[in-house]
Amino acid sequence: MAMQVQSLPFDAEEVIHFSEKRNEPKWFTDIRLKALGLAEELPLPKPEKTRIDDWNFTNFIFDTVGKPVANLTELPENVGQLIGKKEKAGNVLIHHNGDRVYRSLSQDLSRKGVIFTDLATALQENGELVKKYYFKTASVEKHKLSALHAALVNGGSFLYVPKNVVVDVPVQAVYFQDNPSSGLVAHTIIVAEANSSVTFVENYLSTASAGEGVANLISEVTVGENANVKYGAVDHFTDGIVTYVNRQGDVSRDGSLQWALGQMNDGNTVSENATNLQGDGSSVDTKAVSIGSGSQKQNFDNYIHHVGKATISRLLVRGAQKDASNSIFNARTKIEHGASGADGEQTQRVLMLSDESRGDANPILLIDEYDVIAGHAASVGRVDPDQLYYLMSRGIKKETAEKLIVEGFLEPVVDLLPIEGVRKQLVALIERKVG
Repeated sequence: MAMQVQSLPFDAEEVIHFSEKRNEPKWFTDIRLKALGLAEELPLPKPEKTRIDDWNFTNFIFDTVGKPVANLTELPENVGQLIGKKEKAGNVLIHHNGDRVYRSLSQDLSRKGVIFTDLATALQENGELVKKYYFKTASVEKHKLSALHAALVNGGSFLYVPKNVVVDVPVQAVYFQDNPSSGLVAHTIIVAEANSSVTFVENYLSTASAGEGVANLISEVTVGENANVKYGAVDHFTDGIVTYVNRQGDVSRDGSLQWALGQMNDGNTVSENATNLQGDGSSVDTKAVSIGSGSQKQNFDNYIHHVGKATISRLLVRGAQKDASNSIFNARTKIEHGASGADGEQTQRVLMLSDESRGDANPILLIDEYDVIAGHAASVGRVDPDQLYYLMSRGIKKETAEKLIVEGFLEPVVDLLPIEGVRKQLVALIERKVG
């Protein structure tokens, strides 16, 4: 049963005990306690056209334990299938119910100074580096959910790539939940120093045994000067999990960031994705897909902030709605005064697959500079009858034809994911959710 978030079932004593058990530094515990106080006071976010007051964001167990594995063959089949063949050589982080249960990093990357580990270990071994970047791009004080995250964080990944280091093989983190009523509060930090390059892919999934629970996820990506980060993600929590996910990026001069997001949760979801193009010549390319099904409600907010000169942003969002699902897609591009030469384009397309479903695409341009290029396109509609007729005229049944059209509609993001196992997972999820 969903409970009101205003009454928190956690107190300072529990938070202190949890922090002490993990041997966390004092500065991290202090942030937890400050955030707990803020969580009591701050309001929930107010996503447009989506009422979340009665969603369960707090009724979960945050002190959970995972089962360590000695090698990747001991993982559940659905988790093991996500690990790419090349990644088996060594750049993988596996989390079970918030706990790190497996970690590998190739000797080559380790010698070059790359750090890839879970957040708890990073706090022990690289505490000052974590302190420098923890809540650098995101804010504890944004609203109740960000404060809850900082107070109860129980997992996460830390990836640091030094200057001039090019990581050729994708680095992968996988989180899976199967503990009843568990909560995953995962914080991901990715830092790519000047002239570096890395591809990071993460997967979130849960099984039916997880029941009703919570996922509260924040990712922070810092892209240094002339650095390049590609960030791929597939989120797939079962229908009993209420999800809040916030992915933030900050890009320095001539840096580039690419987001490829497959948002395939079966439960209610609030998603925020924001990129700050701080440096001159910085760029971001965001591509996201989602499918709403059942009676789930989803709210997606994509925000790109142009600050530096000659910055470039591209945003492509594609969603499909079936059954009685309801999804809101907001896209905001803000070009600040002084961001001359900025070029920001956004496209949102929503495909309606049933009479009971609803999808809204809301494009917003906020421009405070004259010398810019900016544009948007948004559409909500049915499957193209001409495409459907063409396929059916070649002997393909209507249901199969419709499925093929939807898969092709969502393909731009699927193709961006660099790990075969992850691509196959997203394709399978699309096929299952489309039916």
